[in-house]
Amino acid sequence: MAILVNIIGYLAYILTVLVIAQFVLSLLISFNVVNYSNKFVSSLWTALNALLDPLLKPIRKILPNTGAIDFSPMVLIIGLNVLMMILDGVAQGY
Repeated sequence: MAILVNIIGYLAYILTVLVIAQFVLSLLISFNVVNYSNKFVSSLWTALNALLDPLLKPIRKILPNTGAIDFSPMVLIIGLNVLMMILDGVAQGY
């Protein structure tokens, strides 16, 4: 059981890092620090969106529209942390 919790923990950590990377890249694109016409930036942005959009879209549907601020990445990170706390508790209970 502990091995399964560790694997899910690593996946949750990777997802958290990807969400933070997407956030930072979106800020860099917004403030024109990096140019979206750059092939590397464009491919990185496309890859991050392809990986995270299936997880973020259901959250965006539930959350109210807040204008320009998107809270769905924060909700996803909090949800992943809650999931890990629950799984740690279950793993320690056995």
